[in-house]
Amino acid sequence: MDRADENLIPADTDWLRDPAAQAVCSAVTEAGFDIYFVGGCVRNALLHAPASDVDLATDARPEEVMALAERAGMRAVPTGIDHGTVTVVQDGTAFEVTTFRRDVETDGRRAVVAFSTDIADDARRRDFTMNALYATPQGVVVDPLGGLPDLWARRVRFIEDPAARIREDYLRILRYFRFCAYYADLDGGFEPDTLASISENLHGLETLSAERVGQEIIKLLGAPDPSQAVAVMRAIGVLHAILPGSDDRFLAPFVHLESICNITPDWSGRLAVLGGDDIAARLRLSKSDARDLALLHQIGWMGPPLAEVAYRHGLRIAEQVLLMRCAMNGELPEKGCLETIQSAARAVFPVSARDLMPAYQGPALGARLAELESKWIASGFALSREALIGTF
Repeated sequence: MDRADENLIPADTDWLRDPAAQAVCSAVTEAGFDIYFVGGCVRNALLHAPASDVDLATDARPEEVMALAERAGMRAVPTGIDHGTVTVVQDGTAFEVTTFRRDVETDGRRAVVAFSTDIADDARRRDFTMNALYATPQGVVVDPLGGLPDLWARRVRFIEDPAARIREDYLRILRYFRFCAYYADLDGGFEPDTLASISENLHGLETLSAERVGQEIIKLLGAPDPSQAVAVMRAIGVLHAILPGSDDRFLAPFVHLESICNITPDWSGRLAVLGGDDIAARLRLSKSDARDLALLHQIGWMGPPLAEVAYRHGLRIAEQVLLMRCAMNGELPEKGCLETIQSAARAVFPVSARDLMPAYQGPALGARLAELESKWIASGFALSREALIGTF
């Protein structure tokens, strides 16, 4: 596509106008080296998408970057110096500056790299063409591998040989579907040769840590609508390889209902609707996320009335339960349902233990409180303290 601005980052891009970022760039370029913004920040700026992490790439070696930064009065931290990365801190903002690299050896999880002075070498070790875009400190886009046409076409394409890129890091299988969910124009479907390469390398998913898989799945399910990507994952065996026993039949209706009900997308509800075996362990979820997921599995499809769910577990959980039940039943929420659960989530039980003492003590006190609370919930949270206390 012909675009007059295709080789320029929009002038109002925050990171392009950031004095701290420009100061880091100047510290490198004034010594005769090149430095570029790279990857997601360039991609998202061109797509007018929300800002991504700001990363920088240079032909200067790590020790040279450290020396130049310190000479300019900046703090330089060798956070990943063996792999070429130095974190430069300027005005309280940290920037990762990485020397151009080329892969020497890969095993599907990590790579042995060598430093390079060729930007094309650095571009070739990235995953997708839309991520192999660079920009000068002045905002001129540099495209060593011809990724701009893919970006404008919203086409997620592996760099050169898909199978080779996948075997360098098998997490790229999951990243492919995540990027498709966020950035691709899926009207034309998925590239058959790419799917074939993924299918031939499914075994590599077994080598990935639960943490890496979990982080990627959470990001995927946070996309505006991940249902089409997940459906293809299921069709070619990716979904069941990472989440055995899962089923995506209700995911598309669930996402559609989010929009209809104006409910903020929540990856945990989307994960719950997929189901599956031992998900929390397979994705190494945090204790809090694992509890939420277990609760949604317990009460999502059937269980207490929604108002009680909202009162006991809060509005967010109640909204996810509402979506799960409506998706399963193929129906819209009843009129006023959202207002009911919003009100229930704010409700406060008007009776305290002190109100029932000394007539009730110990276990009897707890049982009486639970009984009154049940009556109060059944009344639609309408019974007053006086009406409830008067019932004993």
